[in-house]
Amino acid sequence: MSIIESIKLGFSKYFDFKTRSTRSEYWYWILFLVVTSLILMRFIPILLIFIGAVTIPTFAVAVRRLHDINRSGWWLLLDFIPVVGEIILVIWCCQKGTERPNRYGLAPAP
Repeated sequence: MSIIESIKLGFSKYFDFKTRSTRSEYWYWILFLVVTSLILMRFIPILLIFIGAVTIPTFAVAVRRLHDINRSGWWLLLDFIPVVGEIILVIWCCQKGTERPNRYGLAPAP
């Protein structure tokens, strides 16, 4: 999956909290967020609009990523545990998803 496909998918699945996302979809989405935010840092009002526009799809892609490794989206609450929770989530998001269908559906296409 390319970064462009990942961005399109992130916005087209804006409210999809039920299916699964691949590692590449998730990490390309994160790369898009970081690079765009760094560029927009000079234009705070536009940055705030951007953050507002990507907040829900960012949660959605993170939940779908956890679903791909057969974990509930509720595990995102680990982010509220400083350092340790964030490290656990990064490790999980780096893991390969289950190849077979899991309780969140079929494996996404690579």
